[in-house]
This record gives sequence, C-alpha cells and structure tokens, in this order.
Amino acid sequence: MLQQVMTAPGQIQFQEVPTPQPQEGQVLVKIMEIGVCGSDIHVYHGEHPFTSYPVTQGHEVSGLVEELGPGVTGFHVGQKVTIQPQVVCGQCWPCRHGKYNLCESLKVMGFQTTGVASHYFAVDAEKVTPLPDSMSLEEGAMIEPLAVAVHAARQAGDLSGKDVCVLGAGPIGILVAQAAKGLGARRVMITDVSGLRLEKAKECGADSAVNTKNQDFGQGLVEFFGPDKCDVIYDCAGNDITMGQAIQHARKGSAIILVAVFAKEAHVDLAVLNDHELDLNTSMMYRSEDYETAIQLVQEGKVQLAPLISKRFPFQEYLAAYQYIDANRESTMKVLIDVQK
Repeated sequence: MLQQVMTAPGQIQFQEVPTPQPQEGQVLVKIMEIGVCGSDIHVYHGEHPFTSYPVTQGHEVSGLVEELGPGVTGFHVGQKVTIQPQVVCGQCWPCRHGKYNLCESLKVMGFQTTGVASHYFAVDAEKVTPLPDSMSLEEGAMIEPLAVAVHAARQAGDLSGKDVCVLGAGPIGILVAQAAKGLGARRVMITDVSGLRLEKAKECGADSAVNTKNQDFGQGLVEFFGPDKCDVIYDCAGNDITMGQAIQHARKGSAIILVAVFAKEAHVDLAVLNDHELDLNTSMMYRSEDYETAIQLVQEGKVQLAPLISKRFPFQEYLAAYQYIDANRESTMKVLIDVQK
C-alpha cells in the first residue's frame, strides 16, 4: 500500500509499505478521507515546535472497517468510522482522572507518531468511533475538528440562553460558533478581518458577523448585544490583537476561552484581566464524549459541515493541496484528501 511521508518541510514523497495486519484488540481501517488542518500547515512550513521529520501525517480522518483483529467486537466490516488520534500513557494523573487529552506524555498521530495518511491503518479499537450510515465520509473526516469545537464550547459550562462572541472565522471558529448554538447559546456573533470568511460564518448560522478591519470590536459588541455585551468570548484566532480585544472589551466578570494556539509568546494586559475579574480559561483537544456530541449535533442538523469543504485532492496530490491552501488562504476553509483516488 502507499503511505505519505513528509521528509522535510515542504517535501512529500510516497512509499510502498506492507498493509498492516490488525493485532489483538485492533481494527484495520481503509482510510477514505483526510482533512488538512492548520497544524498540518505548520508542519509543512517547518514551524511546528513538536514535530520532527520524517513524519507520516493525517489525523482528521474517515474510513471503513476493513478487518477486525482478535478479540474485537462491536464493529463490522464496511462500517463507517473515524479515529481519535491521541496516543496517551493511561498512567499519569490526567489519564487516571479521565482527562487523557492532557496526558503528560501525549502524542498525536501525524505529529509525534505515525499518522493515518496511508491506504490502510491499524489502530486500537478503543480509538475508533463509529459514524452513522447516513453521514458522508467527507463529514466524517470533519468530526475531529468539530470535537475540538465542542470541547472548547463546553469549557464555558452550560451555554443555555447565553450570548457568545467568537473571535476568528476560520474553520475552528465557525465550528465553535455552530457548536455553541447547538449546545444552547442564544445568540452568536463572530468576528474576522476577512469578508469571505464572515460570509461563510453567516451561511453556517452566525447571528452577526463583524469585520474588525472596518469596525471597532467594542462598538460591534455593544451594537449587537447591547450594553450588557456577551457572556462568553472564544478566541479562535490566537494573537495579541484578538486576545487584547477580548480582555479590553469583555463584560466585567464574564469569561474568555482561549481555543487557538498562540504561535508566539503573548503580550496582553493582564492588569485589566485582573481588574475586571475575567475568567480566562483554555481548551485542549477533546475526549470521547466530545466526539459523540459532535456526531449528534451533525445528525440533529445543528451543525453544518459541507459548506466548509473548499476543495478535494487525490492522495498523491498531497503537496498540491498544501500549495493550494498557501495560495488561497483567505478563501480556503477545509481541504480534503481523497486517499483511495
């Protein structure tokens, strides 16, 4: 079978390797669709601090069960599935207390260990999540980023009836906006400096979309929500500007959730954070319950994934997919790799 390998930043080759045989407790998955995310792009540019080369990528995935290893039950050949890409120790304090997304020895497929970018992938059954028959394989490959959004949305607690603002209308930002509404938020405003991304956000159900290149964030916040502003702000852009906006304009005593990964050391006004008694929280990946909720939200029609798919590339055009993303940053949401083509 063919396997993708990034040998160095910007360099991808394909190698023939034996099709793996599922060992006891494993499932052999025929990989169908892989999503490209921002972290993959960091690897492509040599900017990911925790990835070395060579590395086989791929962690947003859908596939079909090809074969069951000894002792595996609960799955059947041909079943649609996705894979949770975390590799954890199971022994550290977070793992022992159900917070394995914070494992002290966390590795992620496609970054610190082998990813799914191959025709077939053998994986422990406990990392395999069934997908509904009615869900497309393209949607299935987007359950992983949606699970990120679900976990982030939940970091603010019960969202029922709350007003929410999302900073950053990239794929994760739009998914956080949808997840928040799906989990009960009353109104959602989203911001960005790209008109194209904001239009996509509105297509996916955002109640208000503010271009902060043209309008002051604080003014937009009050114009839409009123003087009480909003209950929660999610930073899905991750830079000094957006976090600075959140801290400066959040209602006193409200919450800010950092979802994005800061590429550089942050320089923000913590004195205002303290003076306004703001609750600053963070979010890291997901757990199984977030996958389950993500699938449920799609099934209930509360989250739309198809509008976020920008383009698809055959497996051996992996490099072209990265080049396309680089050339179309503003207009690109989610690029998928068709592994079997």
